[in-house]
Amino acid sequence: MSSMAATGLQVKFFTFNPFQENTYVLYDATNECVVIDPGCADKQEQQELQAFIQTEGLKVVRLLNTHCHIDHVLGNKFVADTYGVPLEIHEEDLAVLRAVPTYSAAYGFPQYQEVLPEKFLKEGENVTFGETELEVLFTPGHAPGHVVFYHPESKNLIGGDVLFNRSIGRTDLPGGDYNTLIQSIRTKLFSLPDDVTVYPGHGPSTTIGEEKAGNPFLS
Repeated sequence: MSSMAATGLQVKFFTFNPFQENTYVLYDATNECVVIDPGCADKQEQQELQAFIQTEGLKVVRLLNTHCHIDHVLGNKFVADTYGVPLEIHEEDLAVLRAVPTYSAAYGFPQYQEVLPEKFLKEGENVTFGETELEVLFTPGHAPGHVVFYHPESKNLIGGDVLFNRSIGRTDLPGGDYNTLIQSIRTKLFSLPDDVTVYPGHGPSTTIGEEKAGNPFLS
């Protein structure tokens, strides 16, 4: 029995939109699931996400954003409308979310439709669904209200654009700050066990231990 099955948490990801953003669906034995950072930008990508949820017989109970840059929020309205779930973000990223319509057309997404949050995520207030509890960690630097979601039992971290395989999130976007990001990684992520799997917002997964040992930005 794999450790994932033993703890009941399943992690499924899709790579969507021209930014190659990773969208995550987390679900457990109850078939309740959360959708994190839906980046689906067109009908085909929406259908791919919907087909998986339908085939697995999942019930979407929460819609979460690690942060609100355009590539992570393109599918928010689709998920919110299709499954009747409110958007949840960290309050510090509300301005980032509200800015998206001002530049979406310039990035090639004139069809973007905004949905605003009905709930705010806070560090120390866990996200629960089914039999699963995710810890919310506040990790600003790439975006001012960036959070990550950690499942201690299965040692899985949904990390957004904080820590990547041998890289880190960009800090040259509005609200980004390099020193803040490095501090977030060192204090929040590198205090987790080395064998925690990090599922980032772009690219392949990695582990805390691998990045402690080999990430050029943090050596």
